[in-house]
Amino acid sequence: MEKTWMPTTAGILDIISGAFALIGTFGLIIGGSITGVVPDVPGFVPALLLGLAVPVAVVGILAIVGGICALKRAKWGWALTGSIAALFPSWPLGMAAIVFTALAKNEFE
Repeated sequence: MEKTWMPTTAGILDIISGAFALIGTFGLIIGGSITGVVPDVPGFVPALLLGLAVPVAVVGILAIVGGICALKRAKWGWALTGSIAALFPSWPLGMAAIVFTALAKNEFE
């Protein structure tokens, strides 16, 4: 089995995209907290922002875990799941990660 650059690149792209998602999660939490104390904001806006923070955090964590699996070249299914999750925070990074992970399937255990 020849080792190529594709799983490493996919893992790095997954981790970067997951970091974007986690940064976005913190932004949603801060935004939800700030809009909760502003008097002219409708009551559903803070709840909506804080409710969106949970799925964004899950996507970010999945992308990071998949990136770690891709870097280790272990568990191709998790690496592909992480690449698909990386598609949501950053479309170009996620699409490249999916392609690289799929093409490098034979390099995983």
